[in-house]
Amino acid sequence: MESQNQNLNILDEVNKGATMGMDAISYVSEKVSNDNEFKNVLDTEYNKYKEISQRVNDLYDQYSDKKPHETNAMNKMMTWYGIQMKTMTDDTTSKLSELLMQGTNMGIIEGRRLLNQNQDAASDVKNILNDFVVMQEDSVETLKKYL
Repeated sequence: MESQNQNLNILDEVNKGATMGMDAISYVSEKVSNDNEFKNVLDTEYNKYKEISQRVNDLYDQYSDKKPHETNAMNKMMTWYGIQMKTMTDDTTSKLSELLMQGTNMGIIEGRRLLNQNQDAASDVKNILNDFVVMQEDSVETLKKYL
């Protein structure tokens, strides 16, 4: 039972991270007006988060009859508000990229911590978690080009 809870916790955390990433990208995308290349990058990144979330949802059924946790309304509002405040005077592509990188780096740290502290998690759960972390690390490398 403990390992099942561990697997559910990991899947919940990955799904929260993925939905938070999708929310942040959606809010940032609204601020991109004249950089189609950056907008395309954001669309691609959004779809990567969406695919991870779908994988979590597909696997979650094996561990629970509930749905995986997502970001709550308060977190969504705080993310939106933070982006609005931090881009009031500077909504350049560089600033938007920086904001996304900061959030993504927090996700990488949390993901690596989960990987290190849950060595005995189910292999399919660890695979999703690892893929999520690697995807975020790749995302940071992509976003660096826009600083």
